[in-house]
Amino acid sequence: MSTVLETRDATIRFGGHVAVDGVSCGFERGTLTAIVGPNGAGKTTYFNLISGQLRLSAGSVSLKGEDISYLPPAERAKRGLGRAFQLTNLFPSLTVRENVRMVLQARARRGFDILSLAETQRDLIDAADAVLTRMQLGALAERPASVLSHGDQRKLEVALLVALEPDVFMFDEPTAGMSVDEVPTVLDLIASLKIDTTKTILLVEHKMDVIRALADRIIVLHQGRLVADGEPKEVIASAVVQEAYLGVAAVAAGGTR
Repeated sequence: MSTVLETRDATIRFGGHVAVDGVSCGFERGTLTAIVGPNGAGKTTYFNLISGQLRLSAGSVSLKGEDISYLPPAERAKRGLGRAFQLTNLFPSLTVRENVRMVLQARARRGFDILSLAETQRDLIDAADAVLTRMQLGALAERPASVLSHGDQRKLEVALLVALEPDVFMFDEPTAGMSVDEVPTVLDLIASLKIDTTKTILLVEHKMDVIRALADRIIVLHQGRLVADGEPKEVIASAVVQEAYLGVAAVAAGGTR
């Protein structure tokens, strides 16, 4: 396996506060890494510096060997970095199908390897419907995104990322706000992405049952620093991590706080 994404001494400062403090970490092709830690640990800020929503104060970010530290988010997306946000990022006035079709059209415009047959609107619709079926959203294809339940909006957001077909998938709490019945669809989809050994997946998640089911590796952030990195059993079993970063009660209950 080869390193696809890497941060070196990545640092974000807000005035005198250091939100991410010198994090060096590489992510290999064909792996799913869960990023965990208590609230305020720097998880989402770390995601933001990788995806370009925040500018580094120091350090670097590289993707497939290219330094992307100062590229805007759109340029990073063109190079194969895809992120699903913790807060839904949809076109509310468009239908569910139109939201996915917009992503497929953007792939074509920006030079992505769009499906060879997707040269007409009909082909784009068929491609969009295939993604929606995969996410169990086919029955909602004609509904405006604005009327979807919170859980279905999260599923649509994941569908948009799947339609983009990036090299690196970044999921920020993809099951947040979903009902118990809705969660398995997203978990099955993320698990299916792992089958493709050319993809790299990063997952910020609080639910330890989700992490146990999906992760090949866990890294733990605390006060902006990388404090643990290893296989799930090894990291979860660490008394220091359980007590200080995950919480013994939370691990026992299957979640983090």
